[in-house]
Amino acid sequence: MASWLLFAVFSCVLLLPESAFGITRHYTLDIKMHNVTRLCHTKSLVSVNGKFPGPKIIAREGDQLLIKVVNHVPNNISLHWHGIRQLRSGWADGPAYITQCPIQTGQSYVYNYTIVGQRGTLWYHAHISWLRATVYGPLIILPKHGVPYPFPKPHKEVPMVFGEWFNADTEAIIRQATLTGGGPNVSDAYTINGLPGPLYNCSAKDTFRLRVKPGKTYLLRIINAALNDELFFSIANHTVTVVEADAIYVKPFETDTILIAPGQTTNVLLKTKPSYPSASFFMTARPYATGQGTFDNTTVAGILEYEQPKHGKTSIKNLPLFTPVLPALNDTNYATKFSNKLRSLNSQKFPANVPQKVDRKFFFTVGLGTNPCNHKNNQTCQGPTNTTMFAASISNISFTLPTKALLQSHYSGQSNGVYSSNFPWNPIVPFNYTGTPPNNTMVSTGTNLMVLRYNTSVELVMQDTSILGAESHPLHLHGFNFFVVGQGFGNFDPNKDPKNFNLVDPIERNTVGVPSGGWAAIRFLADNPGVWFMHCHLEVHTSWGLRMAWLVLDGDKPNQKLLPPPADLPKC
Repeated sequence: MASWLLFAVFSCVLLLPESAFGITRHYTLDIKMHNVTRLCHTKSLVSVNGKFPGPKIIAREGDQLLIKVVNHVPNNISLHWHGIRQLRSGWADGPAYITQCPIQTGQSYVYNYTIVGQRGTLWYHAHISWLRATVYGPLIILPKHGVPYPFPKPHKEVPMVFGEWFNADTEAIIRQATLTGGGPNVSDAYTINGLPGPLYNCSAKDTFRLRVKPGKTYLLRIINAALNDELFFSIANHTVTVVEADAIYVKPFETDTILIAPGQTTNVLLKTKPSYPSASFFMTARPYATGQGTFDNTTVAGILEYEQPKHGKTSIKNLPLFTPVLPALNDTNYATKFSNKLRSLNSQKFPANVPQKVDRKFFFTVGLGTNPCNHKNNQTCQGPTNTTMFAASISNISFTLPTKALLQSHYSGQSNGVYSSNFPWNPIVPFNYTGTPPNNTMVSTGTNLMVLRYNTSVELVMQDTSILGAESHPLHLHGFNFFVVGQGFGNFDPNKDPKNFNLVDPIERNTVGVPSGGWAAIRFLADNPGVWFMHCHLEVHTSWGLRMAWLVLDGDKPNQKLLPPPADLPKC
């Protein structure tokens, strides 16, 4: 009887659809050198499977991914799966020297993780030095079989990935900047799916074209993979409906322009015109820039083309081509209005589980600063002054990357000399953060972690500073989504501002723009054991030290503990 019952249960398991468990998907990503020409410049760049951008990775909620990354290039490499929670699988998160040593030349590593409770548009990118300039691609998570989108089913889905093109080698650019202490050279163009478009010299043939039919709805999966720039994006004579941000469904709203920071993703529905419009339409993106440094102020353009009627006689080349009007480069007012429209869907099926009680409150400053010149022979620097180099910090600590991976050091109990677990809860020296900057702009350096007990509910206020100029900072937290419960300008007021926090349907995401000259308050539940990087997603600021890490300890139960490291984990 018992054996028959066991057989019956086993048979039922076999008959369950794959959506009950998800499936295992295998990918191999070969990191190799590859010649690419843009703007009449040919260069050998680091790419994925010989493609720029890299190939699309598709999975469903509940699937297990086994992604073998093979390094065929001279550079060390590691890949990050941006926005994936990595529940108990921190070994697969990817930031070099945080959760793993990088994959060395001729070596490989299998990133093994399961997608739990997530669906939407995410992306992957290199997470070492500036290699993500060319090593990136879409990571698309479809809902489980039979689970519909909470919006009308689109006719077609189209990934649109913004990037930056540099004629020079980006590794040489950041090496030079690190040496001189100055700001790195800016990009030569922005790109859509690797193509700069016709507004640049020698680039008309490298234009992304979106061909559409009248009267249809298209889902655009928009990703900002640019190194250093937040971007405004608009399609001439069309509005779009925002339905998702950072792989979280939002209350839909219509807009003619979106703002998207590096690291962020935004899904929009584009409803095409009901009949053939006898015109084509530019889709353009250009920066939202608030800092005092130089930036690439050019514009990338793709073209929205309508399928002609069968007996259409006009050549597409002869059709009028309309151009959208984008906000001004420094339009913080528009940026704020757009951010304020983003709200979690907070439906019965997709609730916003905002932590209502808080165990730990932290206040971090984020911004720029300086280091003294480290050159011998009194050689001058090219930083803010000829005796200083640019730096950046969180709470005035400019994070130094270790030479051993933090997660392994923690797991093996060998953290001595690798990191200290004394990151300050509040700035050690308070000042008027958005007022006149202090005379002393020097930062301290260290590899400092903030330690949290498992399941601690956290409220973190991140405050921009005016040191070397106020600036918007897109802060990305690995291993978690968080709720943006409040944002404002000026100095955060702990007595007044929390009264206005949205604890009902705040936007939930993995990367938030801390407003220029302002603050953002987030809440999250530390329910994921491991070491989790938090950093500005402007690569120049990360290089200068605007980064730190959280260490979440194991819980008491077996399913609350970090899994052991895989056998093929790279060695330093």
